[in-house]
Formats: sequence, structure tokens, C-alpha cells
Amino acid sequence: MGTKQSKEISSSSERQEQVGDPDKETVMEEQNTTEKQVSCVVVGAGQRGSGYATYAKSFPDLLKIVAVADPSESNSSRFKKTHNIDDSMVFSGWKELATMDKMADFACICTPDRVHKDAAMAFIKKGYHILLEKPMATSEEDCTEICEACKEHNVMLCVCHVLRYYPPNLKIKELIESGIIGDVVTIQHLEPVGFFHFAHSYVRGNWRNTEQSSFSLLAKSCHDIDLICSWMPTQCKRVSSFGSLNHFKPENKPKDAGNRCTDCSVESTCPYSAVKIYLDRAKRGNFKWPVSIVTDVEDLEVLKEKLQTGPYGRCVYECDNDVCDNQVVNMEFEGGKTASFTMIAFTESVCARQTKVFGTLGELTYNGDIEVDHFDFLSKQRKTYYCTSNATAGLGGHGGADFHLVQNFIKAVAENDPSYIKSGIDETLESHRIVFAAEQSRLSGKTYQRTDDGKWVVS
Repeated sequence: MGTKQSKEISSSSERQEQVGDPDKETVMEEQNTTEKQVSCVVVGAGQRGSGYATYAKSFPDLLKIVAVADPSESNSSRFKKTHNIDDSMVFSGWKELATMDKMADFACICTPDRVHKDAAMAFIKKGYHILLEKPMATSEEDCTEICEACKEHNVMLCVCHVLRYYPPNLKIKELIESGIIGDVVTIQHLEPVGFFHFAHSYVRGNWRNTEQSSFSLLAKSCHDIDLICSWMPTQCKRVSSFGSLNHFKPENKPKDAGNRCTDCSVESTCPYSAVKIYLDRAKRGNFKWPVSIVTDVEDLEVLKEKLQTGPYGRCVYECDNDVCDNQVVNMEFEGGKTASFTMIAFTESVCARQTKVFGTLGELTYNGDIEVDHFDFLSKQRKTYYCTSNATAGLGGHGGADFHLVQNFIKAVAENDPSYIKSGIDETLESHRIVFAAEQSRLSGKTYQRTDDGKWVVS
């Protein structure tokens, strides 16, 4: 487990068919060799919290869930049953759990974004190591306070920048550091959110409104900016950004459209219809995400009622959303190196990121699957690396990156060795600060630059 195999194919500038058995290259741990079991309290038993906790079901000798805190009775009940948690260890919220004496090695915090800071601080002060869902917090000041508290209380912090643990991204970093493409000059990175995913999460869903959650670059793409920083061999010095809420607003509502998809006369012509996104999936027997976010009861009539009365049945042009559906970020690094990032809602692909890294001796290309291509300028030869993950089925999210994130953090806690965490406290704070600076640039129309003390000011 935890193994990434890379199969190389040599060819001319045009791809040739694979011949014979490909070579295999292991670049991640084959197995978690840690023998010590660590314990965890889960704060927020929704999709992310439940997902990370799945590791305990596959590897009970390595991870034990001892308590859960969630205001949703259905979430807590399901979690309690799954992990065989005693009734006395089920709490209605993080504040109640935080009043108890420390009972585990670490806290997995997957609350709504705006609760991250207060919840994290409470458990840091108790001496828990912290596995914290991204973003770290919704303001630069809160992020800074979390990091300072972790250092003061000598606890490890792992913000869930899962992209750093994704096999193709690890291969890109390995190839850059090997010098095989020479000096990196520029990076292009695309986050195609997916048209229905954006409508679900950022128009109708929990991340639709800046005041209630956070702006979309922070909520959706802070780990893309973090990933770019991890690839670049030098520090980011300047940033600018442009973006807007382009489409999902009242003036773009089709004529004669209703306020709800279940009683809309033009529903059949709308790709963002809740009937198509949720009800049609459920009719085919698929009650997994995103349907599972609307209802945890696998019943068509219950789902219909939720769409008729709840937030996920609203017309996408009549919601209280205000976050960007498109944004670009331009970054300048030391030594004149540059990077550009694009987040876009209107794509067929769902989060299948695309990357090009341009160096002085070659280039790397990743197109959202498991392949990383390297083209060498001198030999005009191409190698294709097939980067796979054998993560357990329950933690296959983000191409297996969720599995490797949790595995590495558990090893860090078990061995008291933070080097297993691929985004340390200072690195995580730095990339979050860039995201906040980018958003300020978008709002102000000005370029921001990094000062010697790590602050970002108008250039």
C-alpha cells in the first residue's frame, strides 16, 4: 500500500505503442511500517471527516477513532456505528468535546471553513496534533494565529493540501528536482471545477457565499497555489489576479424560468438543472455524491421533497451566491520565474487538473489522468510516466491522495516526526498568504508584492 508505480515509455516526438513489460519505479512507501497505533477525535463527521476516518476501518491496528463531534444527529449516529464509538464519546459539537481532558493523539478537524480557527485553537491548546481540512482559516490573521499556537504548544499541524500527495504531482516535483528539464522558467496550471460541481458546491451549496464561508480561490484552490509553490524552486515575490462572478446571477436567468427546478418550464434546456444533477442520478440508483449531500436517505420521494423545499433545488440564477466562477492568478518568483493559475467553473472535466512545466532543457505535461509526459529538447525523445496509487477503496479520493495524506500524518504522529508532512507549518502559512494577496489583487486591481518579513503589500 502507498506505492506509486511509474512506467516509462521511450519514443520519438510522436508517441509509440508500449512494447513488453514496462519498468516499474517505486517513489512512495510500499507500506506503512509504523507499528504503533495512534488515536484520533473527529471534529466534523461530514464528507471529509468521514472520508479521512475510513483509514481506521482498513488499518485498525494503526488508527483508532475514540470520539466524534458533529451537530448533525444523523452524521454522528452513522459515524458512531461505523467506528464502534461508545455513546459517551459522541458529542453535539466541538465546544463540548473541547471541554474534556485530552483523550487522543490528534484531532481531525473538518468543520465548516469559518469554524476552523476556533476549533483548531481549542484542540491545539489541549495538546492535540492537528489534521485540519483546507483552507486553514478564512483570514490571514487567523491562519497566522493557528501556526503560532502550534509552535507554542509543540504540536504538529497538517493542513489537508492533498494535491501534494497525488502521485502525478509527486512525479512532477521529482522530475523538476532531478534537473531533467533544466531550470524551470514558467508553470501553467488549470483547475477545471466542472459545470455541475460548481453549481452544486459554489452556487447552491456550502461554499457559495463569501461571508458565510470564504471566497472561491481560498475554498477551492488554495491547495493549487500551494502546489505551484511546492514545485517552484524559488519563492513567490509578486502576485496579481483577475476574476468575477460571470454567469450565475439574476440577469442571466432564462426567460420564463421558475425559481425551482422541480417546477420550471425551461428545466429541460438547462444544464445546471437540479433535476438532472440529483434526481436523474438517483433514478439510476446513484445516491452517492453529490446526491448524498442533498439527503442521506436513499429514497426518491425524500429527495424530491428536498429539492422542492431545500437549497439544492433552487434556480442557479436565484441563489445568494457571490463567489467567482472564473479566476486567474499570475505569480512571479525569484529569478524571473513565473506561473499562471486558472480556476474555471465551465468545464466537462471535474477537478481533473492540467499542468505544463516549461524548463530550459525540456517540458513536462500532465492532462488530468495518470500520465506525466516529459519531452527532452536535445534528444527529442518523450517519456511517459504512468503514476498510479493502490490506495484503499475507502480513501480513493483525489486519485488516492487522501489515503497518502492520512497515512503520512499518522506516521508523523506515531514516530513524532513532522518530516512525513509534505506541507509544513511555515510553507502552509506562506501559500495561504499568497491566496489572500491574490484575492486582494482581484478586488483592488493592483499587484501585490512580498516584503522581507513575509507580509504582502501593494506593489
